[in-house]
Amino acid sequence: MKLINLKTLLGLLLGAAPAFAQDAPEQMDLYLLIGQSNMAGRGATDAASQPNSAQIWAINRQNEWKMAADPLHEDKPAVVGVGPGLTFAQEILKSNPDRAIGLIPCAVGGSGIDDWQPGAKHGQTGIYAYDEMLARVQEAQKRGTIKGIIWHQGESDSSPEKKDAYAAKLADFFRRLRRDTHTERVPLVVGTIGDFYVTEHPDAASINQVITNYARKTKLVYLASAAGLVHKGDDTHFDTASARELGRRYAEAFLRKQE
Repeated sequence: MKLINLKTLLGLLLGAAPAFAQDAPEQMDLYLLIGQSNMAGRGATDAASQPNSAQIWAINRQNEWKMAADPLHEDKPAVVGVGPGLTFAQEILKSNPDRAIGLIPCAVGGSGIDDWQPGAKHGQTGIYAYDEMLARVQEAQKRGTIKGIIWHQGESDSSPEKKDAYAAKLADFFRRLRRDTHTERVPLVVGTIGDFYVTEHPDAASINQVITNYARKTKLVYLASAAGLVHKGDDTHFDTASARELGRRYAEAFLRKQE
């Protein structure tokens, strides 16, 4: 066997480094992605899931920055897939192509509004949704400033026992979130629950009304409608095309506030 001397080996390693090195920009426009499974994404991945754009990055649960690709989230690794976040970023980039984007994916599938309290542990995943989100935001803010927040949640609160308390809890959550992340003046886009879910769970109509009213009555809050989008066959989660369309609608709502 021919041995490679140390100098040659070092040269090979250094030469290969650029092929796998991922160095995120020092300063990025950051966007926080939060909510439950339809923000995390459950659509099937495909060729468009890995755009390999050097201008769109995402921070993972290990606080590592990687070029953004679906799945962005890691809440339920066995089922996570395409959500609205990546398409949202791509649309935002089109409007300001000179600015690098850093995504902060923190959605937790199956989480109710009560799971987004400090110290609350989500039973399905064991994730402390709020605490982990806050820690990841603080790490991400070392490389930029949060420019926007997008939220999709409410399916888990679409029941007779929970729906009436949702409005007050949602408002309390966002007051706390803005205070703790120093985003009092940052635009927030909230999304409605899919029509298909409302058909199967009529109490979700009340949640959609709360979300709509919150956007209408609260400064710096905008609405992304899920009307007309379709599920992937489970009556709960957007399919790949609909998840991406929802991402475009989030971006449209976010960009509309600048008009």
